Amino acid sequence: MDEALEGRTMRKIYLRLLPFAMFCYILAYLDRINGSFAALTMRGDLNMSAGDYGFAVGTFYWAYFLFEVPSNVIMEKVGARIWIARIMITWGIFATATAFVTGTTSFSVLRFLLGAGEAGFFPGLILYFTYWFPARHHARIVSGFLIGLPIAVAIGAPISTGLMSLHGLFGFKGWQIMYFAEGLPTIVVGVVCYFVMTDKPEQATFLTQEEKDWLTKKLASERKAKEKVRVYSFWESLWNPKVLLLSLNYFGIVTASLGILFFVPQIIKSLGTLSNMQVGWVTMIPYICGAVALFAWGHLSDRKNERRWHLLAACVVSTFGLVLAGLTVGSWWSVVGVCLATTGFYGSKGPFFAMPPMFLSGTALAAGIAWINSLGNLGGFFGPWWVGIMKDATGSFSGGLYGLALLTLVSSVVCALFLHIPDVTSKAGEFAPAE
Repeated sequence: MDEALEGRTMRKIYLRLLPFAMFCYILAYLDRINGSFAALTMRGDLNMSAGDYGFAVGTFYWAYFLFEVPSNVIMEKVGARIWIARIMITWGIFATATAFVTGTTSFSVLRFLLGAGEAGFFPGLILYFTYWFPARHHARIVSGFLIGLPIAVAIGAPISTGLMSLHGLFGFKGWQIMYFAEGLPTIVVGVVCYFVMTDKPEQATFLTQEEKDWLTKKLASERKAKEKVRVYSFWESLWNPKVLLLSLNYFGIVTASLGILFFVPQIIKSLGTLSNMQVGWVTMIPYICGAVALFAWGHLSDRKNERRWHLLAACVVSTFGLVLAGLTVGSWWSVVGVCLATTGFYGSKGPFFAMPPMFLSGTALAAGIAWINSLGNLGGFFGPWWVGIMKDATGSFSGGLYGLALLTLVSSVVCALFLHIPDVTSKAGEFAPAE
C-alpha cells in the first residue's frame, strides 16, 4: 500500500512540477548564454576585443553573487509562486533591453542587471524541490530540471543563429533581433508562473488528501532526522566547512563550464569555413551529450543512493575533456574534447545538489544553497574573462582551456579528499524510489 501510494504521489508531482520548471530554466539559460552567439557579429559591430567581451558577460555573475542569498531567504518567507514570477519578469525585461547596447560599458551594465534580475531563480527552484521531493529523489529531480540547461544551449544554437540571419529586418541588426525574440517570451511566462505554481504540498489541489498526508509526513521525518544531528542557523550555514568545501568544488566546475560555454561557437568557428548557422548546429552536439549525462548520472546516483563518488567521476571526465580540447584546438578532436567536458560538467549537477539537503534544513538550507551557488557562480566571471584574455594574448584558445582543466582537477581533489557527508535522511523511514 505504501509503495503504491508513494509511486502514485511522486508521479503526479513529477508531471506537475518538472516540465514547467524545465521550460522556465530553458528560457533562463537561453537569455543568459545567447550572448555567446551574438558575439559572432556583435563584437565586430561594437568593437569589443575577446577580453572585453569575456569581462562584460562575466559581470552577470557578480550580480548573482551579491543577490542570490537575499533572494532565496526572501523566497523562503514569501513563497515561490510570487517570487519566481517576479524574477522571471525582471530578467525578461533586462534580456530584451540588451538589444540596445552600444559598447562594452553598456553591455557590461545590462549583463549586471540581468544577473541581478535572475539572481535566486536557480537556487530558488532547487530549494522549492526540497518542499516536494524526499531525499532519495533529489539527484533525479535536479538532473531532470537541469536538462533544460544543455537543451537551452542545443536548441538555442540554431534558433539564435537563425534569428541572427534576419539581419536588417525592421532596420535592426541580427543580434538585436535575437535579443528581442528571446527576451520577450520570458516576461509572458513569468506572468503565467504566478498562476500555475503551488507553494507547498498541503496547498496542492492535484493531490488527494491521502497523498498530501503521506508526503507531508515523509518530508517532516527527514527534516527531524537532520535536525536531530544539528540545527544550523542562517549565519552558521554560510561558514559551515561542508558548505565552503562544496562551494570550492562548485567554483571549479562552474568556472570551467561557463569559461568554455561562451566561447564554444568561436572555437567551432575556428575549425574552418563554417557558416554561422552551421556553427549553431555543431554547437548542439556537446550539449546533447550534457543532457544525456544529466539524466544518466542523476538517475544512477539516486538508484545507488550515493553522491560523492558520482560527483568525483564527473569532475575527472571534465578535466580529461578540457585537456583533450586544449591539445587539439583547430581540429575536430577539439569538439570531442568539448563533448567529454560537457558530459562531466552536467553529469556533476544531480549528485552535487543532492548533497546540501543531506545536512541542512529550513532557512539554513535556503541560505546554504544560494551561498554555494553564488560563490560557485563567481566562476562565471573569471572563466570567460580568463579564456578571452588568453585568446587575445596567444591567438589560441588552448591556454584558456588548460587553465580551466586545472580548476576541474582541483574540484576532483576536493571531492576525493574532503566531501564526506553522511546521509542522515536515509534513516528517516524506508520507502522505495518511484519508477
